[in-house]
Amino acid sequence: MTGVNHPKIGFEPHRSNTESMKKRIIISIVVLAILLPGGWLLKAHLFSAPPPPATEAPRAATPVSVFEVEPQAIFDRIEALGTTRANESARITAAVTEKVVAVHFEDGQRVQAGALLITLRQKEEQAQRAAALEQLDEHKRELKRLKTLLKEDVIPQRDYDERLTLRNITRQRIREIEARISDRSIRAPFDGVLGLRQVSVGALVEPGDLITTIDDLSRIKLDFNVPATYLAVLQPGSAIRAYSAGWGDERFEGTVDTIGTRIDPETRSVLIRAVIPNREMRLRPGLLMTVELLNRERQALMIPEEALVPVQRRHYVLTVEAERIVQRKEVVIGQRQSGMVEVSEGLQPGERVIVRGTTRVRPGQQVEIKSSDNPAPQRG
Repeated sequence: MTGVNHPKIGFEPHRSNTESMKKRIIISIVVLAILLPGGWLLKAHLFSAPPPPATEAPRAATPVSVFEVEPQAIFDRIEALGTTRANESARITAAVTEKVVAVHFEDGQRVQAGALLITLRQKEEQAQRAAALEQLDEHKRELKRLKTLLKEDVIPQRDYDERLTLRNITRQRIREIEARISDRSIRAPFDGVLGLRQVSVGALVEPGDLITTIDDLSRIKLDFNVPATYLAVLQPGSAIRAYSAGWGDERFEGTVDTIGTRIDPETRSVLIRAVIPNREMRLRPGLLMTVELLNRERQALMIPEEALVPVQRRHYVLTVEAERIVQRKEVVIGQRQSGMVEVSEGLQPGERVIVRGTTRVRPGQQVEIKSSDNPAPQRG
């Protein structure tokens, strides 16, 4: 059976087994490569302990500022603009035409009534007065002699009476001369402060020429108009407060002195005159002042306007109660004064209303009080 090619039995099966094993190994590696990570993650997800739940930090109480409600004195106020005037004011002028021989004051000097300010030339009048005084002395001596003779019936009564008439005429003449001297000796008409000097020594002044001014500034008159509708509540003695831009927020207090007797037909207002003490001479005539006429003084609960929480036509406030818990209360408001508002219903003295932080809190919420705002009331 030589020359016959027989197949190689056993070679092909060996090759087939080897390739199959290789395929199984490769498949196993691929499967493990794919499944091993997922399997691990799945095992970790299924059998590992769940992470602890996240815990929230305790919420801090909202900080707020409060105002403690307490009674305050308030008034019904009528506001107006007024002009200041001196208590007394005068222009010092000459009454005759004459030259100035002496000036006895300085600008802005305080003087008393009767103080000599200006001396005008008066030599002729002084000489006339001296002569008249001598003549008066002569008449007195002659009357004394004639009176003795009259008692002795030496002279008639007519001689004595004629001399008595001459004496009286001389006295009257002296008064006239002294009046002319007075016109030439210019004096302060009342206590006050002098203005600027307008004349110098040697100047010729005529009747009406301004020499200086004088003002009594011990108190200041303040004139202002208010609507006639307030006549029912106006009365002398009512308190007023006045402010001037030149003195910032400084308050000047006074009282109503006079209420005008006529109502202006165009403005329907009445003129009021108040008086303000001016001991320190800080106020001057001609100042424009804002006037607050105060009426119907009373005690009321006042809170800052910023504490109000308006809802449509109603007003509410947020109060801090026990345990620092916020509560909302409806209030009835009244008069407003300089950032403050009157509460006629809804609050009691001692309650604390939230002033700052009202937009960050709600009723029932707990708050932390950071500050208490109770400033001194301003302008009423």
